[in-house]
Amino acid sequence: MNAVTRIGKKVRRLAGATVGIPPRQIDFHFAETSPRYMYGNNATASVHFAVLSGFFPPGEMFFVESVRRYRHRIADPQLKAEVSGFIGQEAIHSREHERLNAFLTERGIDTSVAEKSVKAGLWLLSRLPASQQLACTTFMEHFTASLAEQLLTDEEFRRRADPELLTLWEWHALEELEHKSVTYDVYNLIGNRWYQRLLALPLVIASLTPGLLISWSWMVAREGRATDWKDIAQGLSLLLGRKGFITGILPLMPEYFARNFHPAQRDTSALEQAWREKLFGENGQLRDVWRNAS
Repeated sequence: MNAVTRIGKKVRRLAGATVGIPPRQIDFHFAETSPRYMYGNNATASVHFAVLSGFFPPGEMFFVESVRRYRHRIADPQLKAEVSGFIGQEAIHSREHERLNAFLTERGIDTSVAEKSVKAGLWLLSRLPASQQLACTTFMEHFTASLAEQLLTDEEFRRRADPELLTLWEWHALEELEHKSVTYDVYNLIGNRWYQRLLALPLVIASLTPGLLISWSWMVAREGRATDWKDIAQGLSLLLGRKGFITGILPLMPEYFARNFHPAQRDTSALEQAWREKLFGENGQLRDVWRNAS
C-alpha cells in the first residue's frame, strides 16, 4: 500500500487507519450486574487481570513516549502513518482502561496500587538511555502481542470470562496485533542493537515484576483471600497450569531474542481479520458503539 495518495497536484498524507492501524473511538460502559470476578468467578485470577489493567495506562504512555522521541527521524511516509496509528490506538487503550479501573475501584477492587507500582518501575526504566528504553518497549510490545494472540485464540479462557468485560480485552488484543511491528520498525530505524534487546528482559523483569507481584498479593489480600488456598490454587492453575493462560504465552517469548527477529514473522493477519469482522463487521459486537467508523 502506498503511504501517500496523489490527487491532482496535492499529496494527501496517510493516517493510521489507511495503513491498517485505525484508532477506533469506542466508549465502554460496564453494568453493575457484571460479576465481581471476571475470570472463572475466581478472585486470584481475576485480580491478576485487574493488575494488568492498572499497568496499562502508564505502560502504554511509556511505549508512546519511547517512540515519539524518535518520530522526527522517520522519513518513510508509511512508517510515519503507522506510528500515528500506534499512538492513537495506545491513547484510547489508556483511556478505556482508566475507565475500567475506575469501575473496578468503585466496586472495591482498587487498582491504584498497581498503577503506582508500575509508575515506579517505569521511572527506573526512564533513567536508561533513550535507545535502551525503546528496546525495552519492543520487548514489552512482544509480550503484549503474545498476550493478545493467546486471548484471541484461547477458547477456554473466553468461555470462562465475563462476556461484557471480555469485549474490552478482545478489542484491545486485536489492536495490539494490528500495531505489533511499529515500535520494532522504529527501533530498526535507529539501529537495532542485539545486546540492548538481550538486556531488555532482565531490565523489564527487575523493574516491573516486583510491583506486579506485590500489587497482585495486596489486592488478593484485600479481597479477603490471602489464606483462601482453594481460590489461590485454582487461580494459579487457571493462569499457570498446564493449559493456563500465561502458560500459553511463555513459549512465544524466546522468539524475541533471535538475531533476525521481527514481529511480522509470526503471521496473525488471518486472526486479526477474523476478529475485525467479529467486532466491527456489519453485525459486529462493537459496530454500534464505534464512533469514528468510516
